[in-house]
Amino acid sequence: MSRYLLGRVFQAVGVILAISLITFFILNVIPGDPVQLMMGEFATPEAIAQVRAQMGLDQPIYKQYFGWLGNMLRGDFGVSYFQHRPVLDMLLNSFGYTARLAVFAYVLALVFGLVFGILAAVFHNKFLDRLLMTLSIAGVSAPNFWVAIILQIYFGLTLKWFPISGAKAFNYYVLPAVALGTRYAASISRITRTSMLEVTKQDYMRTASAKGVHGWMLVMKHAFRNALIPVVTVAGTDLGNILTGSMLIETVFTIDGIGKLMVDAINQRDLPLVQGGVMYIAVICVVIYLLVDILYAVIDPRIRLGGGAEG
Repeated sequence: MSRYLLGRVFQAVGVILAISLITFFILNVIPGDPVQLMMGEFATPEAIAQVRAQMGLDQPIYKQYFGWLGNMLRGDFGVSYFQHRPVLDMLLNSFGYTARLAVFAYVLALVFGLVFGILAAVFHNKFLDRLLMTLSIAGVSAPNFWVAIILQIYFGLTLKWFPISGAKAFNYYVLPAVALGTRYAASISRITRTSMLEVTKQDYMRTASAKGVHGWMLVMKHAFRNALIPVVTVAGTDLGNILTGSMLIETVFTIDGIGKLMVDAINQRDLPLVQGGVMYIAVICVVIYLLVDILYAVIDPRIRLGGGAEG
């Protein structure tokens, strides 16, 4: 188990370094001069050259990369070109909004996804199964920004049950959490149903039933537990997606989270902020996938990955 964990950690670090390299070089070779944008169209070439030198942008790109990487490893993500604030402070401040939205959306997705998936499997080929799977198809197919707008119009403007912008209190997060979590609830419900149906065909389920285990005890203790691995895969991936994929929802609901911060930074070509945001997304995703791999080994010790890892 220890060799397996060590190998996965080294692989995760390698992925993060590769993403940092690709991100830095792509963002620094695309057309457009951020110094020109920052100083305005009336800045003289001499002033632009002086600022570029002060910011180290006149150095070869590989030196800029290693300087940026070294600073980032020390916790210095640079300073925003346009807001003149430390990038790390801006990311941490925005992360609070994104984390709260992600927690609400993920709890909603996990609870409804698991409950609907289990019910659909238990009532396989019956009306409830067909109804829940129809709803799940609609949830997966509907774009989350479209769901967000519909929720704003009906529950916000028409019924006036919830506010449609901002993040001042819990009720402000209800509509964006539903809009963000709907698709993930649908995907979790579908994989839960499929996995449960596969498990119910196994011999040990018939053995447990023959020993007198019936009803919900059979479903939860034997079927659901053994159906967890594919569910963990999807649920873990969805957690990473929710934490890093809320740009449209945050923009629609005017929530000052990481997503909205990134959209504004891209529009302004604020390179330090964009680079910091991309690394945030990369680290979150890699850590989530690492935790999912660890959960595999916990749920099923028979799993082996990579050259003789111990179970």
